[in-house]
This record gives sequence, C-alpha cells and structure tokens, in this order.
Amino acid sequence: MSSTTHPRRRVRTAALALTMAGALGLSACGGGGDPLSNSSSSEGGDAASGDIVVGSADFSESILLAHIYAGALKADGVNATTKTGIGSREVYLKALDEGSVDVLPEYTGGLALYYDKEFAETDPDKTYDALADLLPEGTSVLEKSAAEDKDSIVVTKETADSKSLTTMEDLSKVAGEMTLGAPSEFKTRSQGIPGLKKSYGIEFKSFRPLKPGQATNGALKNGQIQAANIFSTDPAIADNGFVVLEDTKKLFGSQNVVPLVRDDAKEQVAKTLDEVSTKLTTDKLSQMLKRTDIDKEDPDKVAADFLKEEGLD
Repeated sequence: MSSTTHPRRRVRTAALALTMAGALGLSACGGGGDPLSNSSSSEGGDAASGDIVVGSADFSESILLAHIYAGALKADGVNATTKTGIGSREVYLKALDEGSVDVLPEYTGGLALYYDKEFAETDPDKTYDALADLLPEGTSVLEKSAAEDKDSIVVTKETADSKSLTTMEDLSKVAGEMTLGAPSEFKTRSQGIPGLKKSYGIEFKSFRPLKPGQATNGALKNGQIQAANIFSTDPAIADNGFVVLEDTKKLFGSQNVVPLVRDDAKEQVAKTLDEVSTKLTTDKLSQMLKRTDIDKEDPDKVAADFLKEEGLD
C-alpha cells in the first residue's frame, strides 16, 4: 500500500479520538440468563464491555465474518470486540434482542424464513426488501453483500455415482435407505426436513444431529451418514469431491450475507459494514474458509488479511 495518508485513515484517526473520549459513557446491555456466558471472545476479556460487540453463530463462516466486521470497525476507530460461537439462530437472536451483542452476520433468506414460516421469495433483491419489513422493532439489516451461502444437501461422489444422484428429485427415490446428518435445528426448520418432505417428498431413514463443519464433513466422508446438510461455501465440498445435489425447486432460496444490527448501534457501524459488504463475494468467502477450515489458520488472521487486501485496514 502507498505511504501517502489515505482520506479514510485521517477520518479513522479523528473517529478514534472521539470514540475514546466517549467510551466511558457507553456499554453494551446485559442481563440474567445471558446466552453468551459460555461463548468465546477473541479479545481475551469481557466482550460485553466494548462499545460494539460483534457476535456469531457456532460455525466457522459466521465466526470468520464476525472477525471481519470487528476488524473493519476497529480500523475505523470503533471499540469493537467479538463474542463468537454463541449457538444457533434461536440463541444468538435472543442475545441481540437483549443487547448482549450489537452486530451479527446473517443470511437474507434464512433470516426472513425465521420470522415468516411461509416465506417463499427466492429473488435476492426482493428477499432483502421483504426481510427489512419482517425484522422486529429495534433491529435492522445493513446493505447485503454479493457473497451468498446456501444450505445444500451433499453426498459423496461414490454415493452419487452408485445411486445416480444429481438433483434433489433423484434423492427422493433413495432417501429412505439413507441417514441424513445436519445441525439439530434442521430437523424442525421449514427449510430443513419438513421442507425436504414438502418440496421433494424426501424422507430419510434416520436423522443424526451434528455440528456444522468437521463433525458433519467427517461423518459423511467416513460413511457414518449418507447425506449431509453442508453450507455451499464449505471448502470441504471441493476438498473431498462431495457432490451438491441441485435444488431445482429453490427450497433454500437466496442467502446473501448481510449484517444484522441493533438500531442503537446502526449509526456507529453502518458506513463501515456497508463498505465491507461491497468487498465480499462468494468466491472470496470460500477461499478464506479454505484457510480456516482446511489449512487451520486463525480466523482473526484470515480476516485481517482480507481487510488489508481490500484496503479496509
């Protein structure tokens, strides 16, 4: 990068002084039964004491995105900390509502469906617009990114070849012989097992609840399950030669990465996180996940490298 002071850098320096001057008067809200009590903080301290707390779900992509958001905010002079690995959507949205966290990486279609069980829109822009109207009072979504990560149903190449599987319709003919591995909430979510049955007539022999990432990928690779719910950006798909079955009826909709924020934090974070969203693409996200999930690099470092490469540090 050039040694000339960038206009963003001058703004950040001024913003840092203003932020630090008012830091003592600001704190994130908390309360009894905090769902974050057992989650980790990359800052090594009490994340709730920061001006802005960026939370995440308990899978690697969400954790990486939280580090990207927090890193960008810190570069812009905001006292941001992370609280990662909180849990499922049902848990981390409660944390946002209670004020234990201020910012979360989310997905447009999945979040819309959470608030409207009949949500069926698949167009990215229409999904985003509809989501803004579905959010509870006190929360907003910022600009969505081009990066998209969808649920997918995946099988090994051996299974795909032996059972002639390329689409979800093909799967409906043989699912009764197979065990599906997926996060526990997939069993009841409308885009999960109920949606598979409603849209495709798919009914598996059995269901095995597994955490996303290594647990699911390993179980599929080792034959402990025969099909898996894996995020479409997961580098394990390419690394293991897994086959993603085509979702011809678009059960999984549009899933653009988008920051979900508390309204009382929106003014402080919107400009920075909107800029982050302009830089995120599906390909970049997948490449970063290869580093965190396959090469076992620290997500904080991977996030920092991304911010530097995109001029956001």
